[in-house]
Amino acid sequence: MSKKDYYEVLGASKDASEADLKKAYRKLAMKYHPDRETGDDVKFKELNEAYEVLSDKSKRAAYDQYGHAAVNQGGGPGAGGFHGGGAGGFDFGDMFGDIFGDIFGGAQGGGGARRGQPGADLQYTISLSLEEAVRGLSREITIATLAKCSDCNGKGGKSVEKCGDCHGAGRITMQQGMFSVQQTCPTCRGAGSAVKDPCKSCRGEGRSRREKTLSVKIPPGVDTGDQMRLSAEGEAGAQGGPDGDLYIQIHVDEHPIFKRDGSNLYCEVPIAYATLVTGGEIEVPTLDGVAKLKIPNETQSAKMFRLRGKGVKTARSSAVGDLVCRVVVETPVKLTKEQKELLKKFQASIDESPKKHSPKSAVWLKGVQRFFETLKS
Repeated sequence: MSKKDYYEVLGASKDASEADLKKAYRKLAMKYHPDRETGDDVKFKELNEAYEVLSDKSKRAAYDQYGHAAVNQGGGPGAGGFHGGGAGGFDFGDMFGDIFGDIFGGAQGGGGARRGQPGADLQYTISLSLEEAVRGLSREITIATLAKCSDCNGKGGKSVEKCGDCHGAGRITMQQGMFSVQQTCPTCRGAGSAVKDPCKSCRGEGRSRREKTLSVKIPPGVDTGDQMRLSAEGEAGAQGGPDGDLYIQIHVDEHPIFKRDGSNLYCEVPIAYATLVTGGEIEVPTLDGVAKLKIPNETQSAKMFRLRGKGVKTARSSAVGDLVCRVVVETPVKLTKEQKELLKKFQASIDESPKKHSPKSAVWLKGVQRFFETLKS
């Protein structure tokens, strides 16, 4: 007999209701049942012992007052076997009907055979351009899948007979010590029937591999990582089982001009030095065409300009984002000798009044000077 605290074994508090105790026991019994991968014979026996006592009102009261000594007298739980119900007893029949029904996929006693094997879910990745993702489209895709056999219409053969091992129940009874438990019939895999004279095309499975073409409608505003589910478009189920689903994974290719972040678009616009200095109007690209952008005079390089409503409307929102343009100065290249001389004269005129024409540079130079003075001191 275990000396562990019965409440701790079940993971329940001392004021837990009967329903809470039953719920805690069911959860752990399913986990530690010997027939499961996580099974543990010792813990499973401890659970049975603890629940036999705590589920009985009189035994629970005695245990709460005197501990293990109260329930160990006269053989204690487990010494005389499990009670079959009735006054002062615990009906394991009902409990294990629920437990093993959850473990093996069907309740004890009632219910029909589990119908067939479900088809597997499939995944397909669709690559889109940014324009296609923003506007949406319909596209045909071809997938290789297990589909219902056209020769036998998914039946697997000309006729179907009752399984000889489970007699059509889809379950067989297994003796586990003092318990009789049921599990899925390994011969028919729970279908309750077996195929007679199997179909030559699918060899009795009722499915055959073939390519299937589907028209997929992509909604506007999708982005990389979005996923669509097409119900029952995955692999066909076997022996009457339900079909799986098809999951469409969205991937949006990189764009040569725009970067997308949610509903906003970003782009970098090279601009002439003279335009930044004197101001002007430039044209910038958008997904709807060309837009005009006014550049104020004395604009600094890397300044951001926002064009409202020129971004993207996502698939999850009706709001339209913005287009953010970052202007960067383009340094002239391949200058003639004359052009270089003109630039030198221009720069010389600027250097005559650096505080006036280049205030940021002047402030930065002062900071550098103070830095070196600090190092010397």
